[in-house]
Amino acid sequence: MWQEEGFAGFMRGNGINCLRIAPYSAVQFTTYEMCKAWLHDDATGEIDVVRKLTAGAVAGIASVVSTYPLDLVRSRISIASANMYNEAKSEAISATSSAPPKVSQEVLRSQIAARQKAVPGIWQMTTKVYCEEGGIRGLYRGCVPTSVGVAPYVALNFYFYEAARKRISRDGEPSSLMKLACGALAGSISQTLTYPLDVLRRRMQVAGMKDSQEKLGYKDRNAINAIQNIVRAEGVTGLYRGLLPNLLKVAPSIGTSFLTYEAVKGFLEVHLDDRHLASAKDETSKAH
Repeated sequence: MWQEEGFAGFMRGNGINCLRIAPYSAVQFTTYEMCKAWLHDDATGEIDVVRKLTAGAVAGIASVVSTYPLDLVRSRISIASANMYNEAKSEAISATSSAPPKVSQEVLRSQIAARQKAVPGIWQMTTKVYCEEGGIRGLYRGCVPTSVGVAPYVALNFYFYEAARKRISRDGEPSSLMKLACGALAGSISQTLTYPLDVLRRRMQVAGMKDSQEKLGYKDRNAINAIQNIVRAEGVTGLYRGLLPNLLKVAPSIGTSFLTYEAVKGFLEVHLDDRHLASAKDETSKAH
């Protein structure tokens, strides 16, 4: 990829990912904390495992529903870019079959640059899906199986992170590196346990594309049919295809996410405590 597309190839599609992840994470963490506050035991102030997992599941569903159109559009743009790359590579190979490797690389880069302009942007792809696939319903295609997959993933994520953090906190406040490691571990375990549902999510998101049937061979009628087709074509291992590279992305991503969340949460708690203290001092001075 570096030879054929350079640094831009690694960053392709990152704009819409950043646009999606900010509200996604905000909704997820906020909903989780709110659900924990509602579900905790009033007598002890504690929250049991079942309620904690429930809070995580609700947070996962809320974050998916609130940002799903962006997730679907991101997947569609990725597929369109992949198809563009394959077509550009085929043309470059045909045009430079007897040329030196360096010339072939230059031709491929020029082909990619020319075809990249034809790949729809965020707004264009959103409009395309909305107009061609049934409006809002098209933008939420696959939302239910995605929510079913994300709910246990997020629930396990929070559970394993808090369990690991509680264990290392026995000797005092853990370092940032330890918090990062806890998040990476939690994300890796959760992703491994729920990965088949993530494969199903991606499959359902591209099911409405014409290219998904013509070029990818997808003919899934629903989520159950998609699972049957995957297992029939690739066996059970097909449900775990791409797990390793996904873990290489998820581990640092989730670790950084939890570390950032704790840092922001700690900053806000200190800031709010200072404001409450200042307010209390003002009221005391006025009383005197």
